[in-house]
Amino acid sequence: MPKKRILCVDDEKVVLNTLMGQLYQTFGNRYLYESFTSAEEAEEFIDEVYAEGENVDLIICDWLMPRIKGDEFLVRVHKRFPDVQLIMLSGQASPEAIARAQKEAHILAFVAKPWDKDELMGLIQKALEA
Repeated sequence: MPKKRILCVDDEKVVLNTLMGQLYQTFGNRYLYESFTSAEEAEEFIDEVYAEGENVDLIICDWLMPRIKGDEFLVRVHKRFPDVQLIMLSGQASPEAIARAQKEAHILAFVAKPWDKDELMGLIQKALEA
């Protein structure tokens, strides 16, 4: 059985590095990890993965990013790939953006920055074991 794949999307490299470090520290090589600094890059990668007959299992995405906001990106992903689990992270998301992501993208959770590592890793484990 192939490893499950986690995509992390945030325009701040320090946030991506922290998140990736926590994922490796918690789960080691159990999953495949990919990180992207823009929704556009992530979308291109998702298209490539599915074109090769593989899947994306979980996306952890920031809300405040240039060009495409996280809620818009997650709604687009959900419409095309409804089986992908989605978590939105943000220190600045508006209540409207969170509500939109919950209603239209069916996000698993909204997690406020700075996040609690144990809480986030628990959510990820729950999402991938479902």
